Amino acid sequence: MEKKYVLCYGDSNTWGVSPIRDGAGKPLVRLPEDERWTGIAQNILGDAYKLLVDGNCGRTTVWDDPIEGYKNGAAYLPPCLWSHMPLDLVIIMLGTNDLKPRFNLSAYDISLGIEVLINIVKNSGCGYNGTIPPILIMSPIHVKENRKGTWLHEMFGDEQRAQQSHLFAKYYKIIADRYNCEFLDAAEFARPSDADGIHIDPPDHFKLGQAVAKKIKNILG
Repeated sequence: MEKKYVLCYGDSNTWGVSPIRDGAGKPLVRLPEDERWTGIAQNILGDAYKLLVDGNCGRTTVWDDPIEGYKNGAAYLPPCLWSHMPLDLVIIMLGTNDLKPRFNLSAYDISLGIEVLINIVKNSGCGYNGTIPPILIMSPIHVKENRKGTWLHEMFGDEQRAQQSHLFAKYYKIIADRYNCEFLDAAEFARPSDADGIHIDPPDHFKLGQAVAKKIKNILG
């Protein structure tokens, strides 16, 4: 049996940022591989699958960040696809960083960024023999509304910004259905940590990893 290659394209919750942090200015701490949802899914799926993890902390869907460079998910996606091709499945989970006040976007606007990413995959020829691989769109976990006192409070703004994250699944599902993509709502399986209101604690990484592994098996067999 040939190994099946799955690209996991996301942001810090795909990279695996630990929510536990001592304050601003300290380096990000990455959870151990077997505590991240990608590593958990890999362990469940076994050697017949290879999850290729590309998570960039702060990555947006399609936006250039005026403060942090190299965060535009649309700009980096084509070379990422070509460097890992041929792919059996592309998983995209982005949108949380688009909620930052510096972008001033609604959940609907952010879902249109996901639409752009879907079209990049469809036009990339990154499947076998130039075909289009299946695409799994994952709407991100919710952002915790009360983040006062956490190191990410100022970066992600007020509760109104967080409330937009509760609309991700609604709009992402519409886009996924429009393009015949698979869909998974990460918020059904994982919640934001109380420590920073944005990132996932290991127990919920485990739940999400289980759900993703099941979904991958359903798609690829």
